[in-house]
Amino acid sequence: MRLALGLEYDGTDWNGWQTQPGGRTVQDQLESALLRFTGALHPTICAGRTDAGVHARGQVVHIDTAVDRPAWSWVRGLNALLPETISVQWAAEVTEEFHARFSARSRHYIYRLLSSPTRSPLAQRFATWCYRPLDINEMRNAASIFVGQHDFTAFRSSECQAKSPVRELTQFEIIENDGLLEFHLTANAFLHHMVRNLVGTVVEVGRGAQSVRWAHDVLEGRDRTRAARTFPAQGLCLEKVEYDSQLLCVPESKFVD
Repeated sequence: MRLALGLEYDGTDWNGWQTQPGGRTVQDQLESALLRFTGALHPTICAGRTDAGVHARGQVVHIDTAVDRPAWSWVRGLNALLPETISVQWAAEVTEEFHARFSARSRHYIYRLLSSPTRSPLAQRFATWCYRPLDINEMRNAASIFVGQHDFTAFRSSECQAKSPVRELTQFEIIENDGLLEFHLTANAFLHHMVRNLVGTVVEVGRGAQSVRWAHDVLEGRDRTRAARTFPAQGLCLEKVEYDSQLLCVPESKFVD
């Protein structure tokens, strides 16, 4: 059968999702736990290959397995074998039509930025810090430019392997709560470093170093060297991946008997 798993992890101490020599990735840890739990190798496919230091609250993975166990058994069994910074939140049997990556309709990321004159030791694992004052309204004006279907060449990493730079960004909102800014971005898919580069560009506008018109010109110019620097990884979290309901119904409750 094919099994879907929902993962949450603190990416601070991991070298991203994708397997590497040495085993210091989320994929390596999950596949090691699967081997110990089932006694068999289980290659995993994820919805989004997060970079080193990037977190996930709603990562989705699928495996093909001959092991028939209740969903709660997969959750509890794997969590007993995983490090404390990685956790399986739910498990669900799916059809062979389901694919964690290719079946995804959209991905939703949140980038968190602490806007404060002083840094916060309690926020530093999950938010980037900016000590300069930021104009949120100007940042929102800049963010609105990127909503829609565009060629995001100016915001992709040189290591990006995507065949096309065209993506449809359906949401780019900024929510402020007592100095903590949350940048909410939703798209059908993202290019490598796209979220972190977009946030960096919007923040340049917010701190007054660049104009909203500049942000528009960067998008239209399709030149990565004209955009802002790539923002740090710790502020980024893969919050949710959406699928057609007939392919995957995420359990409403994480609690199991």
